[in-house]
Amino acid sequence: MKVLDRLNLIDKIGRELQSRMSFPDVTAYLRAFGVDTDKPTSGINSKWVYVKELLAEESAEKVLQIADEIGIPHTYAITPAKQAVESSFWEPLHFRLFLSHLSSFKKTAAALQRALRSFGISTFVAHVDIEPAKEWQDEIEAGLFSMDALAAILMPGFKESNWTDQEIGVAVGRNTLIIPIIKGLDPYGFIGKYQGLTVDGKTVSQVAKGVFGILVSSPKTRARMLSCLLDTTLQSTQTEEVLRKLDHLTNIKNLPIPYLERLREGAATSGVFAEDALLSKLNGLLTSRGLQEVALPKTADYLEEDDIPF
Repeated sequence: MKVLDRLNLIDKIGRELQSRMSFPDVTAYLRAFGVDTDKPTSGINSKWVYVKELLAEESAEKVLQIADEIGIPHTYAITPAKQAVESSFWEPLHFRLFLSHLSSFKKTAAALQRALRSFGISTFVAHVDIEPAKEWQDEIEAGLFSMDALAAILMPGFKESNWTDQEIGVAVGRNTLIIPIIKGLDPYGFIGKYQGLTVDGKTVSQVAKGVFGILVSSPKTRARMLSCLLDTTLQSTQTEEVLRKLDHLTNIKNLPIPYLERLREGAATSGVFAEDALLSKLNGLLTSRGLQEVALPKTADYLEEDDIPF
């Protein structure tokens, strides 16, 4: 890359971040790319100048990565040093929620992870305030760049953690939905504009329900969340799990008819809905929205083994 082209690209990055973010959010975003935001700058009260000064000595590769991330066109192609690989911890067909939290809260975070699963949500519980191995950093990066949304448990000490700061920065840069879970610390900076969830006096299951409610109502995540809940309902083989998911679907306000029709078609070929309790629950949901019931034929599945035609 020519020097002049690099400077022009840094200038565009500065102007773009200036229009999108506050000073703290710009800092958090650049930190997520490994930019040293602690180095001295001129102190001029301009986000544009601030970005240009911080990126002045960064590699061309890093500048191009940032430009790509925020959608600034250029004519250069690069092979990133790190690519966000498909993460092994995401469960198939589930909504992908990255949970940013302090390591001191990891037990409750793990309990929330388990509670969210009944909604069709696979949660990556990020461990912070530790010095992870290089492989752990790669896993965190993979999760951040493949997540559908991020939930941040805001509690005293959260702002001071470099790890949580960087995780928020990636979410901001990717324009990913951020859910502030308020536990003693109010939303701040760029995340202050997002709908927060206050958890005082609530159980883990109530918090999980609140998170799901935000995901299913936000324009950024509604379609993806509905599809994941539907897919995980149809692929489940556990009666209790399907009953819980049908409860969640029943409680969704204004659930679009196409999703119900898709559920009806999938249930007609799913063996789990042969259970009377599940079929009754499903048909109750369908008829409440004016749709025809699912009538499962009596097939060989219902016959004694000795009576099944060969």
